[in-house]
This record gives sequence, C-alpha cells and structure tokens, in this order.
Amino acid sequence: MESDLRSIGELARDSGLSISALRFYDGAGVLAPARVDPRTGYRWYAPEQLADARLLARLRRVGLPLADIRAVLGATPGSGAAQRLMDGHLRRLEHGLADARRELSLIRRLIDQRENPVATPPAEYRFTVPARELAEALDAVRFAVGGDPELPVLSGVLFDLDGGLLRLVATDRYRIALAEVPVESAVPEEGAAPGAPAASAVVPVALADAVRALLGSAAGTVELALGAGTVHVTVGDHRIEGAALDHDYPDYRPLVRLEPVHRIGLPAAELRAALASAATSSLPSGPHGAACEVALLTVDGEGRFAVAAPGAEADGADGALRVAVNRDFLLEALPADAPGQLVLELGGPITPLAVRAADRPGTFSVLMPVRLPA
Repeated sequence: MESDLRSIGELARDSGLSISALRFYDGAGVLAPARVDPRTGYRWYAPEQLADARLLARLRRVGLPLADIRAVLGATPGSGAAQRLMDGHLRRLEHGLADARRELSLIRRLIDQRENPVATPPAEYRFTVPARELAEALDAVRFAVGGDPELPVLSGVLFDLDGGLLRLVATDRYRIALAEVPVESAVPEEGAAPGAPAASAVVPVALADAVRALLGSAAGTVELALGAGTVHVTVGDHRIEGAALDHDYPDYRPLVRLEPVHRIGLPAAELRAALASAATSSLPSGPHGAACEVALLTVDGEGRFAVAAPGAEADGADGALRVAVNRDFLLEALPADAPGQLVLELGGPITPLAVRAADRPGTFSVLMPVRLPA
C-alpha cells in the first residue's frame, strides 16, 4: 500500500512546498495526507495529491489568503467557483498596486520637501469639476463627518484627487460615505510630480459647508486648487479659501472594496418605510457605547429581503443571512432623493455593508454592523 504513496519528503521535493509547509497545511485542513502512520505519525500522500500540492504552492506564491486557498482546492470541478476566487484576488492585487503607486508618488513629494525645504515648494493642483455634481457629492457625504474632539482629522471632508476623479470621503469610524466627481481638467503647477494628478486635502467641515452654500444651485463648472496646505474654490466671480487640516486621513480605500454575498435592489422609499415600521431593540451599540435603535436586515435562503427586530427569525431560517445595523445610521445613509433606486450590498453579520444609489454607483455609504449580544 505504502509503495503507491509518496512520503512527505517526496511530495515536498516534487511540489515546491517545504515539509514544514505541508505539515502546516495539514493542520489547517487544507491538504491532509492520505495516510498517517499511527505509531510514528509519519505522513503519506496519494499520487493524485501532487497536483493539489503544486497548485497550493502557486496559490501561496501569489499571496492568496488561507481561507481562499481552502476554497479553491475544495471547489466543485466545473462550478467556476475557483476561477471567481482568482478573479477577485487579481482585482485586489491590481487595486493594491494602484494604491502603492499613488502612495509612492506622495512619498516622493514628501521626501523632496524634506530634503529641499526651501527649493521645492509644495505642489498645488488646479482643476475643474461640474458644480452640480460637486454639490451632490457634498450632500452625500456630509452626514458621516465625525465630531469626536479626540479625532480632529475626522472633523473634515477628504478631497482626494486621483487622476480623472475627485473623491469626497467622510467618516466617523462607524460609517463612511464616499462620492465621486468627474474631473473635467486638471493642471499641476510647477513642482508637481509628473503623470496623472494626485493630491488630497482634509477640508474642515465649516469650510466644506461654506463651499456647499456657495455652490447653491449653480450650474457650469467649479475651479478648485489643492495643495500647500490650502483649499481654494472659485464659483463664477466668487472665491472661497481656507487652510486644510494638518492631519493624515485614514486610508479609506480597502474598506470600500467590498465583495458582497448579496446585492439587493429596492426603492429608497420602500427601505425607509420598512425601517420606520419595523420593531427595533435599544442596545448600547452607538458611538462611545450610547444607546441606539438596532434593526435586523435579513436575506433568506431564496434571496428575499426583510427588516426585522433583533432576535427575530428570518423566513427559511436555514442559510439565512442576518445583519444588525444602527437604524438611524442606515436612514441617514440613504440618498435624500427618495424614491430613487438603491442597491444594498451585504456580506455577513460582521462584514461592512454598503448602500449605493443605483444610478450613481460611485456614490455610496459603508456602515459597520452592530454586534448583537450572545
């Protein structure tokens, strides 16, 4: 019998995995040996396991998470599940590379300022965006601005220029709102790094509110300038300017790249009504442990969505997804222009959920779910 099996040393040699790695993957339930000697504990592997071991070695080289490696090796042949996992991992790698390039561009700028504090003035970018879309973006993120005096960086709106998009971001740690505005033209001033423009500034909430008031119902375009610690906004003959907050804003990008299990489309008015009429539980799950009304979002095994009170059972309990949320936070995240169509993205009971406007996928909010008591 053992003559048909490979020893752990032979499998390590032929697959490119070390013996210690094979032991680890056995313990992790990823690649168990075909036989373990009951006396010595020595591991033996079937000939057909070599293909899995070689695949495992390559999955390891590209940094696939352990849970995804297990899912790839356990995927039903022909189901497409393994290929979908690879597609998702490739997207994450591409996003990570884009983020790294952007960060390196900003790092180079900081190094230049550090090494040449006088000779190299901070670069400033001037660009124009549609006035109406900038106003809508400010409206979409304003509710999520933080108010904790111990976290002053969150008391502003991040204006993040990245190539052809201006992203507005606000967060109070419990929810995050993001809106994208297309850039019509961008002109870096002398001293800016070459290539696609990239600049950011944390705009104090008072200045952001003043910009929104200046925009009013203006049409046409708005000129903005970011850099050198200041923000300039010009609308027609009117100009407003102010100092940006001198803090590093948290990296929001990984959080907004969610991979949901369920995408639920429904009118905003319908969700508002369901949240208003559903029973809730008051739990100490708000900011700083304050009491908040918690509602339960459920998706049953057939994909039917409902709002219930925490503790309620969903229809078709087996396989049902339940996500508890701060009801008021979710209501604030809904677009103001109900009855617009929404897309709810749910991943799991402890996974952030996203709320998107169906016609503006680049404008959305992400909420942290509430942990229910055991």
